[in-house]
Amino acid sequence: MKTSFFVFLLITLNNLLYGQYKLTPKFAIECTNVKNQQRTGTCWSFATSSFLESEVKRLKNIDVDLSEMFSVRTTYIDKAQNYILRQGKANFSEGSLSHDVINAVQRVGLVPESVFSGKTDGETIHNHSEMVAACKGMLNGLQKQKTLSPKWKKALTSILDVYLGKAPDKFNYEGKEYSPKSFAAFLDIKPKNYTSYTSYTHHPFYEKFVLEIPDNYSNGIYQNIPIDELEAVLDYAIANGYSVAWDGDVSEKTFNHSEGLAILPADKERNDLWDRPGAEIKVTQNLRQETFESKSTTDDHLMHIVGIAFDNKGTKYYKVKNSWGTSNVFKGYLYMSEAYFKLKTVAILLHNDAIPKKIAKKLK
Repeated sequence: MKTSFFVFLLITLNNLLYGQYKLTPKFAIECTNVKNQQRTGTCWSFATSSFLESEVKRLKNIDVDLSEMFSVRTTYIDKAQNYILRQGKANFSEGSLSHDVINAVQRVGLVPESVFSGKTDGETIHNHSEMVAACKGMLNGLQKQKTLSPKWKKALTSILDVYLGKAPDKFNYEGKEYSPKSFAAFLDIKPKNYTSYTSYTHHPFYEKFVLEIPDNYSNGIYQNIPIDELEAVLDYAIANGYSVAWDGDVSEKTFNHSEGLAILPADKERNDLWDRPGAEIKVTQNLRQETFESKSTTDDHLMHIVGIAFDNKGTKYYKVKNSWGTSNVFKGYLYMSEAYFKLKTVAILLHNDAIPKKIAKKLK
């Protein structure tokens, strides 16, 4: 009886000391407050705008709140042009990618949230369902016309003006006048300095290709590197003060925003998944390719990676800023395990200076 109690006591102490999730930060990148994309499919702009806000802090030591909806508005205009030119054989939806925000900066620039909120008529939340239906209905109607006049662009812009507001040509910010382009220049955001990376074997490594995912309407180009090097890039970036925009799959049952964890347990059926860390699956390059080609890894969501932490068993996690508000255990953040990152990452975007020299030398 005494032996049984002693064993029970040891097991209990072991669980208390090593069982439950105890995440210890190792690296942390300063970032702005968590926001909520609400009833929109604009995670891509929230994630990348947050990434750019951290870039501004790193580059200029300036705190800035960028307008996500200004980049969304700019992207919709470009997306509509693409849809018309491709005669409706293209994706026109709420989804886009990080490089589309970078492209929007290149074309038009940036503005602060205080100048362009994307909310009109006293609205308190973002809801784009009606706006997207109006835009796509008009574009589909235009496809039935034999010829088009230039007026359709003004008509589309008018829809965006009604739902999001008119884009400012000039504005005042902290006592100075800017245009969107001059504001981007003031913040030192140079689109040429940012590159997207992925890791798939249906294209050669260390070469560029257009990633075949539905939201890549703009035919964005990605550098292709092995998954171990993609992880090495991320680790190097975070360790050296660079945050990273992340694109990947959140459809797994073991992606749990409420619990603040994204994991790939070896035993998905165990009943303590969210209480204590356990063994995770071993991810290989072949497994990545299999899940991508079978569509079990899809381009679902974009977020902002801002740190690295380790649990009490030594497993590495990436601290990720989401755009679903602050009502989870980590107040809007979650921790993505190394295994989850290696399997479910579709792509990342980061500053060119955040690439280790050994890897940069291999790129064409």
